[in-house]
Amino acid sequence: MLTGKDAHRIAEMWQFLNRGAYWRGGPVGMTGIAAVDVALWDIKAKMAGMPLYQLLGGACRDGLTVYGHANVATIEDTVREAVRYRDLGYRAIRLQSGVPGLASTYGVSKDKMFYEPADADLPRETRWSTPRYLRMVPELFAAAREALGWDIELLHDVPHRLNPIEAGALGQDLEPYRPFWLEDATPAENQSAFRTIRSHTTTPLAVGEIFASIWACKQLLEEGLIDFIRATVVHAGGITHLRRIASLADLHNVRTGCHGATDLSPVSMAAALHFGLSIPNFGIQEYMRHTAETDAVFPHAWGFENGMLTPGEAPGLGVEIDETLASRHPYKRAYLPVNRLEDGTMFNW
Repeated sequence: MLTGKDAHRIAEMWQFLNRGAYWRGGPVGMTGIAAVDVALWDIKAKMAGMPLYQLLGGACRDGLTVYGHANVATIEDTVREAVRYRDLGYRAIRLQSGVPGLASTYGVSKDKMFYEPADADLPRETRWSTPRYLRMVPELFAAAREALGWDIELLHDVPHRLNPIEAGALGQDLEPYRPFWLEDATPAENQSAFRTIRSHTTTPLAVGEIFASIWACKQLLEEGLIDFIRATVVHAGGITHLRRIASLADLHNVRTGCHGATDLSPVSMAAALHFGLSIPNFGIQEYMRHTAETDAVFPHAWGFENGMLTPGEAPGLGVEIDETLASRHPYKRAYLPVNRLEDGTMFNW
């Protein structure tokens, strides 16, 4: 499809893949476009002999503040893990804890430094209780503030499991603890639902890791209904399209807070870092570490120090792939779990 095309014409290539398709704008298609787009930017920067962020206009800051994940089964253990993250140099930490009375909870895993929720060959079914959850979260933040003080930023992911009134109530309950943000408080298909949340709380709101295009967040940005946009390079059409989203967000005083889970490869992380370093309205970057096996397959120039990631000075993205080593890790199918209420009703993931 792209044979014979000029690899330097990145913007035109993006339009060819997007506008040239009848069925366009979905997450699968935009992820495919993102793969091509990121590869073209990598090629162009390598040909120029410079790190990609220089080609995007240069650095707007010295590094990118990142947040880690403290995700353990009890409030006490989550706070203990958060203290460990602080001692590792993190300045921002996302808090996720098990909900008493539920067998499992989103965001809590057996691994401390990374988290992969796709955990079974067929979807595993879990149970959810909103009342139990709403009682737990303020207790978690109260304990964390007591242990960590006020110099560490605290974040929390719902995700998508509250209606707007419930989300507004949770935001109010957390206001005394000054969270950095409340993430994915309600499903965002109905963007106007965030008006209700906004009218009930001053807690900052973040959303967008599942967004595939600028149209998915247009109303949220233009009406000032969120504070952070979490769209990511790998699902939102690559660096070319994500820069458009960031520019629109900047007009409305919204900062970025890009998704950066373990299942996004070191290539995706590198692209996010070069992008984030080069834009004026960067907010924070999610950073869930990869396994040692993944790091070995993808040697990379980016690194962590003093609570920040920097992309390094290698040409291009600064990431390579050891295809021989990769061949030793065959694909293994894994599904995300599905979610039901305690009475068996299907619910949001």
